[in-house]
Amino acid sequence: MNETLKFLEDRKSIRSYSNKPISAEEKQAIFSATMRAPSAGKMMLYSIIDITDQKIKEKLSKTCDNQPFIAEAPMVLIFCADYRRWINKFKSCGCDNGSPSKPEEGNLLLACSDALIAAQTSVIAAESLGIGSCYIGDILEQSEIHIDLLNLPEHVIPITMVVYGYPTPQQKNRKQLDRFAQEMIVFENKYQDLTGDQLQDFASDFNIEAFYKRKHTSDFMKEMNRSSRKLIKHWLNK
Repeated sequence: MNETLKFLEDRKSIRSYSNKPISAEEKQAIFSATMRAPSAGKMMLYSIIDITDQKIKEKLSKTCDNQPFIAEAPMVLIFCADYRRWINKFKSCGCDNGSPSKPEEGNLLLACSDALIAAQTSVIAAESLGIGSCYIGDILEQSEIHIDLLNLPEHVIPITMVVYGYPTPQQKNRKQLDRFAQEMIVFENKYQDLTGDQLQDFASDFNIEAFYKRKHTSDFMKEMNRSSRKLIKHWLNK
């Protein structure tokens, strides 16, 4: 197995960090690799906000489901879907007499793809340097606060946040969580619903009733859905 595949096979989310800092050279190496990520039409429909202000980290650690390790992470990046750059460029070039059409739902999905591909590229780059990471989906919550905190104009919305740092020995040696069986995820040519037997096997080690309440109908999920509707309106400028 080559080194890249080993990084991917061995990766796990890291939520506790050693005192070893991420150097400026390492951070730049991560940015350089991230900028090479695949992008729709080479448009790079994303922006990365590098959170260096400790007060903002502390605020995010509270607004993102009260997770203190966010404030302790040496590096915090927020990946935003961003069409504003292109709208401003189109305006400056006089497209449609200086009134270019606004980005819509398809533009949003492309920009979300670009942002997430860039985020995962940064995660792989960091992993290759021995730097761990953890995705924070809770950046989708409390959109009004995050839009104001990050000064996000229309057509720019946060899609994910990733925190990075060198893992503690405990985190490094922590058991990796299992993944579902490949045949339940990978289908040939057409989508397939799982059979009754497969559904019995799927997530069989979960307490499904508790998981349903915690992940599907919980207050935080209701807030994420409410907030996400606001983010979509912010993108569409409606």
